[in-house]
Amino acid sequence: MEKNNNKVDSMAQSTIERIKSMIDVNTIIGESITSENGITIIPISKVTYGFASGGSDFISKKDSNKDLFGGGSGAGVTINPVAFLVINNDDVKLLQIESFSSYLDRIIAMVPDIADRISNLIKNRKNKK
Repeated sequence: MEKNNNKVDSMAQSTIERIKSMIDVNTIIGESITSENGITIIPISKVTYGFASGGSDFISKKDSNKDLFGGGSGAGVTINPVAFLVINNDDVKLLQIESFSSYLDRIIAMVPDIADRISNLIKNRKNKK
């Protein structure tokens, strides 16, 4: 039984190693792209993965001292682009690809833009005085 547990562990470890080889930091935060006019765009993705493995011992009908082992493992990975980070001089914006699931998500996404507008209004009023 102990040696069969090692077989299941080996299958699970192999699956995890393969998942690690498919996903690295550049999968989530992509490599930056810089345009001729100096705008830098960085893609951001959501990575979802899962795996399963298992096994079972079977007793041979012909030889009761012989253990038979059956097992398997599998994995799945999904990569969805969700946003782009756009950098233009000192201006940084996050542009979402996915639509907002609720009005609250939309409000939260608008906070940085609203803060910038208020800050610009205050600066303009101070400059006029």
